[in-house]
Amino acid sequence: MRVCHNISAVFDDPNLIGTAGLVPVMGLAEKAGLPDLVAGHVTVAGSAGANADLKIGSLVAGMIAGADSIQDMDLVRHGGMGRVFTGHRAPTTLGTHLRAYTFGHLRQLDAVASRVLVNLAAIVPGLLAGAQAVAYLDVDDTIRATHGYAKQGTGYGYTGIKGLNVQVATLSTPTSAPVLAATRLRKGNSSSAHGAPRLIGDALATARKAGATGSVTVRADSAYYNHAVVAAARRAKARFSLTARMDPAVTAAISRIPEQAWVDIRYTDAIWDEQEQRWISDAQVAEISYTAFTSRKKSEHVTARLIVRRVKRLNPQAVRAGQDELFATYRHHAVFTDSPLTMLEAEASHRDHAIVEQVIADLKAGPLAHAPSGSFCANGAWTVLAAIAFNLTRAAGVLASAAHARARPATIRDQLIKIPARIANRARRLHLHLPTNWPWQDAWQGLFNTAYAPS
Repeated sequence: MRVCHNISAVFDDPNLIGTAGLVPVMGLAEKAGLPDLVAGHVTVAGSAGANADLKIGSLVAGMIAGADSIQDMDLVRHGGMGRVFTGHRAPTTLGTHLRAYTFGHLRQLDAVASRVLVNLAAIVPGLLAGAQAVAYLDVDDTIRATHGYAKQGTGYGYTGIKGLNVQVATLSTPTSAPVLAATRLRKGNSSSAHGAPRLIGDALATARKAGATGSVTVRADSAYYNHAVVAAARRAKARFSLTARMDPAVTAAISRIPEQAWVDIRYTDAIWDEQEQRWISDAQVAEISYTAFTSRKKSEHVTARLIVRRVKRLNPQAVRAGQDELFATYRHHAVFTDSPLTMLEAEASHRDHAIVEQVIADLKAGPLAHAPSGSFCANGAWTVLAAIAFNLTRAAGVLASAAHARARPATIRDQLIKIPARIANRARRLHLHLPTNWPWQDAWQGLFNTAYAPS
């Protein structure tokens, strides 16, 4: 392909739009009740809170189109966008609206996000396919780096990076990609597990309403290995699968596993071992009954399975001085779980917890590329809206095609959202003229037809 040199360019067509995919996606948002839910739940006072449904709609649409800052919200105001959408607002107006939020308003917005997901699951059955049988709630957090001194709530977290802490809970099934069941923005110096029981309780309530009526397992890494997290899962009648910290009690339990109990496994896909700095393709797995949290009163002791994976050490430098032969020969990874699966299935299922890392990466590559405001509550509202935008994008992908149902949001955005279109008006009806031979034409048309099909 070579460029034609006999060419000129001018920005002069008021009937063109560059994000035609927003038309069916925001139609889907209206079907899911986003405007009505905002109008009924969000009560921001004063002029900043007026027409909150329109302002929230503008913010969500901008995020779906790729905006990662308040200034980028001009994405929804170009060309003929005013003809296909009504009520979009300027970035300054949207910023003023976000800065008027308090913590109570964030909880109201959480309620909106939960209900939108529940409604999407009803409108798009494939969004959580199989959730009536098996579902997984994965919990993790990340540091969103910030710079300067003007942002409220920033601090140095466990990574040593200055920023804000975002805690997320994703909901997925063995046959569907994850959606965001709950989010929280926290101070940068918050510990990983701070507030996790409340987040898990809210996320599991949303999951049940969204159709996850079967077995739900809460999965998390060792930062969430504590009694409160297990108790939150059990209160909601969910199972748990947590990476166990290698404390003396866990170490002693591993040492009691008889040698003949270890079962050889070979991974179909090699796993990268950070400490060994090499790819791992085989390991051994064993399990033993274990009672955790014995420092608490007896009624709060939890007895479940301790499933341990061990990998031979090939790097002598990875062995800490003073360790005995058990750890000099092998590196151990323990999982504390009440899963009813077989030992190897439960171990493999827990490793799939890494799916939450991909969601975090997608958020950081999209709306959470920045914490756009100096106000903590404004950034908290931005985080919740990012979750709504993520779930709408995921639902649009499911409606479009089987390939897009598991595609990353950036792929959906490039192939289904950022499509140029020319607006024409015939017989008092708007028509969108899109590019011929668009590679994903059928997928886009399927999304459009479903979004505008009679309810």
